[in-house]
Amino acid sequence: MKTDVLIIGAGPSGTASAAILKKEGFDVVIVEKTTFPRFVIGESLLPRCMDLLDEAGLLDAIKEQGYKEKHGAKFYRGKDTCEFNFGEQYTKGQTWTWQVPRADFDKVLADEVAKKGVTVLYNSTVENVAFTTNKVTTTVNIKGEEKTITSKYIIDGSGYGRVLPNLLDLNIPSTLPVRSAFFTHIDDTNRAQDIESSRIQVVVLKADVWIWIIPFSNGKTSLGVVGDLSFIDKTKSNEENFRTLLTSNEFLNPRFGKNKFEFEPKIINGYSAGVKQLYGEKYVLTGNSTEFLDPIFSSGVTFALESGVLAAKLVVKELNNEKVDWGKEYSEYILQGVAVFRSYVDRWYDETLQTVFFSNEINSDIKGQICSVLAGYVWDNTNPFIKKHKKMVQTLAKVIEIKKSETA
Repeated sequence: MKTDVLIIGAGPSGTASAAILKKEGFDVVIVEKTTFPRFVIGESLLPRCMDLLDEAGLLDAIKEQGYKEKHGAKFYRGKDTCEFNFGEQYTKGQTWTWQVPRADFDKVLADEVAKKGVTVLYNSTVENVAFTTNKVTTTVNIKGEEKTITSKYIIDGSGYGRVLPNLLDLNIPSTLPVRSAFFTHIDDTNRAQDIESSRIQVVVLKADVWIWIIPFSNGKTSLGVVGDLSFIDKTKSNEENFRTLLTSNEFLNPRFGKNKFEFEPKIINGYSAGVKQLYGEKYVLTGNSTEFLDPIFSSGVTFALESGVLAAKLVVKELNNEKVDWGKEYSEYILQGVAVFRSYVDRWYDETLQTVFFSNEINSDIKGQICSVLAGYVWDNTNPFIKKHKKMVQTLAKVIEIKKSETA
């Protein structure tokens, strides 16, 4: 089999790349190891995703699904609360997005690119990749039968599968602390019909442990606890431990304590990962194949779409014999966004950002600038909380602590 570009993975990154390439007239084949629909976490999008879905020509297909709209997020820590409304952000961008069951969302994207003429091969695993001067030769096991696909370029959007990082020895350990995620979907039969109960919520249990609540339009809600999960009783089942978590928490118990799990709660340990490089001769890594940080600010799908769209546009240039500076145009750009979000992840877990979030001392302008980060507009260097992301939150937290001590 021959194609212009082979894409590994039919998730958001791979399908966004495929849509861009197909729109530019290139033949595209996607190989996907599973059959869709398939479960995956990362169910809360950011407004930046809307721009990217639109650019890839995929936005209308998603709009038709009637997913739960997301206009912001609310954070809880004991009796303290903090909410962000995307309509009040500093950057002039999209002001809303969706909360999506990813099994359904990803299938819609994959089906849409297939309608556009992209070949999607399910139950297919990449076994080997060989790079020569004029082509890439990929050995693929398709439903038990070994076949060869030759292409001019290969894009790895394999996510947690990390196909090329594994084959090309590109993996490096993440420098983030090892954390875990414990999650399920639950029948949300006690959900009130109001904005409060329909929005995404983050509940802080302690400094390094928090819970996500992501309601869907289908009557289910995604629940997950993230961080240091050493408190879990290993003598009990996942279902018993998760039920105890719900019933022992006064915020969660009334709504979820007795409700039915859609599937047995799952645990992912040490989810963060990194790579030595994002690109090489005739290949580029996108999405979680590059680096996965942490679910706290729902950045996963945004990076998947951002990297998938950008990589495809640069591959188009290269296949049209235009010069591409992959280091500057791709790697530096993507890593800038990663660095911004990483700063906010680090400051969340050391409580610096929590000091800011749960303070009454931040004015609306500053809150709007921080909101733009949470909306995914992390490449807007006119925003001081992006341009000086390593210092601004820390400085603000110190000012808040000083004011607090002066009024104590």
